[in-house]
Amino acid sequence: MSQSVTRAARIIDAIAERPRTVAELAEEFGLHRSTMFRELQSLEAVGYVRRRTNGRYALGLRLVALSKQALDTLDLREAGSAHVRRLHRGVGNTVHLAALMDDAIVYVDKVEDDSGVRMYSRIGKAVIPHCSAVGKAILAGLGDVDRDAVLARTDWKRYTDRTITTRDGLDLELGRAARDGYAVDDREFEGFVNCLAVPVHSSMGVVGALSITAIRMVADLDRLKTHLPRMRETAEAISRELG
Repeated sequence: MSQSVTRAARIIDAIAERPRTVAELAEEFGLHRSTMFRELQSLEAVGYVRRRTNGRYALGLRLVALSKQALDTLDLREAGSAHVRRLHRGVGNTVHLAALMDDAIVYVDKVEDDSGVRMYSRIGKAVIPHCSAVGKAILAGLGDVDRDAVLARTDWKRYTDRTITTRDGLDLELGRAARDGYAVDDREFEGFVNCLAVPVHSSMGVVGALSITAIRMVADLDRLKTHLPRMRETAEAISRELG
């Protein structure tokens, strides 16, 4: 991939995290402001970014439309949509559906908690595999080669004092998840949040994971585990849709 295409992709990724000014992007990428401005003009011309009235650049409508088209073509999202919403009506917590896409895990569907609490995750965002329940539920079902590929770019960052920060530690956790048929995020990414996930399979093997997430003071892991039968039924229904 050419340097210019790689840089354009990285600029789009940075803007997707939060809108930024020319000066902020220039400093982040080590470029002169005029060079960064030209990069942004090119991306704006094709509709991938747009300049807000406050001078910050955000994702453009063309890119948003392409993202929606890409997500709409995903078999897992289509197969899971009705089932995810049925599960949400039964539990009330935030429900996520994540897909294994090549060597990455991505959120493809989400229904927010009935209480109005909003989680950091968003559809289309990459999952952090070593400290997320959906990430671990998928990794637990992969062979060594595929697992290595997903974890190749993991930075093993410590987000809380409960984050697993070594491959050996994660492999132990994945062994437990494979044995029990579910994975957990026990305050590993955010100290006040916990999450429970089960894998989704197709005839090709594990293809994704389904999770419920809650503020720990509202529903701890023991309470979330009471939903396991319903979660497994939902995952099995999605798996049947996938064939």
